[in-house]
Amino acid sequence: MNECALTMLKREKISINDTYGKLNSRLNSVQKQQLKKAQLAWIKYRDLACQFEASGVAGGSAHAMILTSCITEKTRQRNLELKALIECQEGNLSCP
Repeated sequence: MNECALTMLKREKISINDTYGKLNSRLNSVQKQQLKKAQLAWIKYRDLACQFEASGVAGGSAHAMILTSCITEKTRQRNLELKALIECQEGNLSCP
């Protein structure tokens, strides 16, 4: 189960890195710095939130799987957020 969870996480990381790159390529230099700061803050949030969520099984055999699954799901959700920014309709003032 741990191996399966790691495989899924690797896929999500590849996907989010691709999405991030596509979004980043469309931004000006100020926006690129803002995106980078936001992404680094999100990674910190993701890791801390998942450590907390997995704390109930800390030290147990399920800990790694629960932690990895949480990181995978949060990464999937963030990837959707980034994709939505890429797919913004023209005229939507809330999109970079």
